[in-house]
Amino acid sequence: MFTGIVEELGDIVAVEPLADAARLTIRGKLVTSDARHGDSIAVNGVCLTVVDVVDGDSFTTDVMGETLKRSSIGTLDQGAKVNLERAAAVDSRLGGHIVQGHVDGTGVIVSRDPQENWEVVRVSVPDGLARYIVEKGSITIDGISLTVSGIGAETEGEPGHLDWLEVSLIPTTRELTTLGSAPVGTTVNLEVDIIAKYVERLMQRG
Repeated sequence: MFTGIVEELGDIVAVEPLADAARLTIRGKLVTSDARHGDSIAVNGVCLTVVDVVDGDSFTTDVMGETLKRSSIGTLDQGAKVNLERAAAVDSRLGGHIVQGHVDGTGVIVSRDPQENWEVVRVSVPDGLARYIVEKGSITIDGISLTVSGIGAETEGEPGHLDWLEVSLIPTTRELTTLGSAPVGTTVNLEVDIIAKYVERLMQRG
C-alpha cells in the first residue's frame, strides 16, 4: 500500500525488452537506500517489485505484459523522469490517501492553466472510470495523491457522463513531481479511490 506522496523523482537508466515483459533499471537514491529484493516501490503509480539493487542508488524491476498494456510504463524510455514512492510503513502518517499501485486506466493531459500560485491541469477520463470520480474526491495521477477540483463533459451524454477531471497543483507538486512539467498530450496513469469500488460492489450485492 502507498499514500500517493511522491518521495523523489527518479530516472529510467535502462529498458530491456523481454518476451511479453520488460526489465527496467531505475535510479532513485532515496527509495533505493533501504531497498531489498522483493520490496515494493511505486513507479508513476504502478506497484513494482525490486529484483536487484544496483550500485546502491538504482534498482531493477520486471514489468509484465499486462502492466505494460494497462499503464504508461510501456511508453517510458531511457532518461525519462518517474515519480517514486516506497510502500507505506505501518507506523507512519497517511499523508495522502490509500493507494494500491494498481492502475485502473490511463488518461491524457488535455490542458494546463497556470495561475500565480497554482496550476489547473485537465485530464481526460477513460470509459468505465467516471462513476468512481467525484468533485473534491481523491484521485491518483502517476502515483500522486490529488484532490479532484473539477469534473465535466464536452458534450451532452448519459446521466453521469464524464469526459474530464481537473486537479490543482500547488508549487511543491509542480516542482517535485513529473506532473509539474508534463506537456499537453502526455499519457498518465489513473487510480481511483478504492473505497468507491468497494461501495459499488456492496451495493450490487445488496
